[in-house]
Amino acid sequence: MVDAFEGLAGDYDQAFTDTQVGRWMRDATWRRCDALFPPGARVLEINCGTGEDAVHLGHRGVRVVATDASEAMVAQARRKVAAAGVESLVDVAALSIEAVGPGLGTFDGLLSNFGGLNCIGDLPGAARRLAGVVRPGGRALLCVMGPLVPWEWAWFAARGDLARARRRRRGGVPWRGLTIHYFSARDVRAAFDPGFRVTRTWALGAVMPPPFAESWVRAHPRLSRRLTHLERRLETVWPLPSLADHVVVELERRVG
Repeated sequence: MVDAFEGLAGDYDQAFTDTQVGRWMRDATWRRCDALFPPGARVLEINCGTGEDAVHLGHRGVRVVATDASEAMVAQARRKVAAAGVESLVDVAALSIEAVGPGLGTFDGLLSNFGGLNCIGDLPGAARRLAGVVRPGGRALLCVMGPLVPWEWAWFAARGDLARARRRRRGGVPWRGLTIHYFSARDVRAAFDPGFRVTRTWALGAVMPPPFAESWVRAHPRLSRRLTHLERRLETVWPLPSLADHVVVELERRVG
């Protein structure tokens, strides 16, 4: 996993974080992070990327251990944390999801944003390790790439790229030396049970344009904003979470 992301760290914010779609998607997940992780909570972030989420939580007084398998991503995150002045609240460490264990201590919350868990072949195994570091009653927000995305089917089919239109339905997809696995909300629920119970499931990129449609968003700003606002109003309504570019699953660590 490390090599796949080493070359992406320098351009990641420009390619996603600072785009219009990237901002809308991150604002949506931050709204829910703010509801789940109060100031003073200790949160483990896996696949932290360039540290954008960790800085946001740090500014709110949340204590974060932000981890990523990529040294290049970790370096970017450390620079961002230092520039934001939240070093007393945010620790950044080079650590893969597979290496998470009791040595990290116990956390009040768990965050995995924008598909880091899709790089894991053994999702139930990862779930067991993560359950071991979250206290009973602790909350989790997991944002994963889903398998059924009508936006993607239409977008790539209209461009004659049927292979990309169908790629998520093929199961594991090779990418930069990795295999990307696409998970439904049901897959996440099954993997994280019995350690966690699902409390909320919602769509990110079912009605609103997904990241690959950034050029369309720039060409249709008013319609894009309306679609985004509509999705936020309907985000939990079936079948939207089953048809989203990313599906967000919120969980609570079971007691006992």
